[in-house]
Amino acid sequence: MTPRAEPAPGQPIASVDAGSLADEAGLRPGDRVVAVNGVAPRDAIDFRFRTTEDFVALDVIHDGAPGVVEFEKPTDETLGIEFTGEAFGGTSLCNNKCFFCFLKGLPKGLRRPLYVKDDDYRLSFLHGNFVTLTNLEEDAWERLAEQRLSPLNVSVHATDPALRRELLGNPRAPDVREQLRRLASIGIDVQTQIVVCPGVNDGGALDETIGELLTHDNVLTIGAVPVGNSIDGEARIDHPGMRAHTPQEARRVVRLVGRWQRRAREECGRSRVFASDEFYLRAGARIPSAARYDGFPQWENGVGMTRSLLDDWSRTRRRIRAGRVGPARHGRALLACGTLIAPTLRRLAAEAGALLGVELQVVATPNRLFGGRVNVSGLIPGADFAAALTADAMDGDTPVFLPRSSLDYYGRRFLDDMTADDLEIALRRPLAFVYTVGEVVEWLTAAEWSAPAPGRAPRSNGRSWAPEPLSSGAMAAAHG
Repeated sequence: MTPRAEPAPGQPIASVDAGSLADEAGLRPGDRVVAVNGVAPRDAIDFRFRTTEDFVALDVIHDGAPGVVEFEKPTDETLGIEFTGEAFGGTSLCNNKCFFCFLKGLPKGLRRPLYVKDDDYRLSFLHGNFVTLTNLEEDAWERLAEQRLSPLNVSVHATDPALRRELLGNPRAPDVREQLRRLASIGIDVQTQIVVCPGVNDGGALDETIGELLTHDNVLTIGAVPVGNSIDGEARIDHPGMRAHTPQEARRVVRLVGRWQRRAREECGRSRVFASDEFYLRAGARIPSAARYDGFPQWENGVGMTRSLLDDWSRTRRRIRAGRVGPARHGRALLACGTLIAPTLRRLAAEAGALLGVELQVVATPNRLFGGRVNVSGLIPGADFAAALTADAMDGDTPVFLPRSSLDYYGRRFLDDMTADDLEIALRRPLAFVYTVGEVVEWLTAAEWSAPAPGRAPRSNGRSWAPEPLSSGAMAAAHG
């Protein structure tokens, strides 16, 4: 019988920042960190927490041999190390059975990390993942108090215990109001979200939930987002709360949120509660001004993206009219996006095209993988972009702009595992990945078309869903 090989000790290093302390010490991707000042780190948070000392001794496996690397440094200087996985012992999984869980409806063939039904407070702190707090043991509470992992992102859905347990499909879910009070007692703030299911936790229930959450001073924000799922998910789940909101229902949510916003601004000068962009767009309502978004703390949750897009275009338009933008180098361009934002983007593209003398065509891309209910740009797979853009008759030199949000955190792959390079080859056209119309204008007026690799996203939300990171050298060479 062949003896089972023991797992390699320590946690593998994925990348080392160029010029960092770890780089200067000779550490490289593939080396393994075994201990920090004699203590084995439980995860990336532990590693960061323990390396804030002014003296750090790392037990490592370097080039296959054990050793110790010592650092003397300012307490606020990092070592410049990133790990292959940040929850070293594996992520904590969700113990709920929400009928509206998006992961239940995922089709086969997507990137493997997307199927992990995590509910891990560590990923909430690191990357903004929303968690329910229903699986916290006492040792997790002790660690939260010790390391002050704040803020956390918490999925509340309802403050009424019975309704929340119904929504979570978990009869043992603790009272989230008590948990919020306990978090406040140890100095931890929270961003919260409510997935609004029509006929279940909207109307009076939503009003009650928002009102109760606003009584907790450590609740920084409340985001109301609409329920959504794929065709497969909706076909398998027979629940009245799974349907899309009607325009009238969306308007009721917008009005309710607006009332609470006004009250919150009167009391503390901040809005605190927000409705996602989809509610405004579905209701045909005016998008609030940037001042109403308190700095866009829930931008990654689809709250304020449209306002950011509109304000960016206003600034870009002023620059064009003031003559601070050069002439366009291309007569045409394609802008692909999801069907939800397409009407707004068409209006902006028409204005930009008229000012620049460029034909800007917006290609609203239906989501064939998930279905029409999933209509945001960030959830469109590469194959659907390929299908929509291949049908276009423009010549092969026409630049194509795609939403950067449709790629993973590292800027390499779409949801269906197609890479940006794969799509560019399939379309035989140059591609650029952008967030705003202002970026489109910047590329169209540049002296040369030289779109760089998309690179990492500016925010780390969703990072845990991405494939494992490349080494620093490979990352720099990757083009998707």
